[in-house]
Amino acid sequence: MNIQPTPYDHPHAVALNDAVQAEYAVRYGDEGDATPLDAGMFVPPQGLYLLAYDPEGSPVATGGWRTQDKNDEGYENGDAELKRMYVIPEARGLGLARRILSALESDAREAGRTRMVLETGTAQPEAIALYTSSGYAPCAKFGMYRDYDNSRCFAKPL
Repeated sequence: MNIQPTPYDHPHAVALNDAVQAEYAVRYGDEGDATPLDAGMFVPPQGLYLLAYDPEGSPVATGGWRTQDKNDEGYENGDAELKRMYVIPEARGLGLARRILSALESDAREAGRTRMVLETGTAQPEAIALYTSSGYAPCAKFGMYRDYDNSRCFAKPL
């Protein structure tokens, strides 16, 4: 598998973002993650967006981080927020999410960020398992969904 930096608004990134939003809609019975995101949030050194491609050149997984600092949504100075981690169903179980997560953590650390944070939900037990097995611990809620009962927030020092 080939993992490479890709703009968040690249057609392959948009297609996988649409797929993850459709999965969120099914899992949560809503419109998906409505957190406002734009391509500029993932431009180094303020963030990074990665795509994984299979040997045939098809996009199969994504993940990104964006800079966050202390604000009224509960972020802290030095935060890097993980966004849009997704692996297509046909490529799950190959370790792609773990590889992307590791690359994003390294990049955020090199960019001077001190903590990686993420928000997920109770309808994504496999995501929670990935993060907790990768050293993430529950933390104070932050972000757009901080007041939702099924929201779960995690953090890991970088």
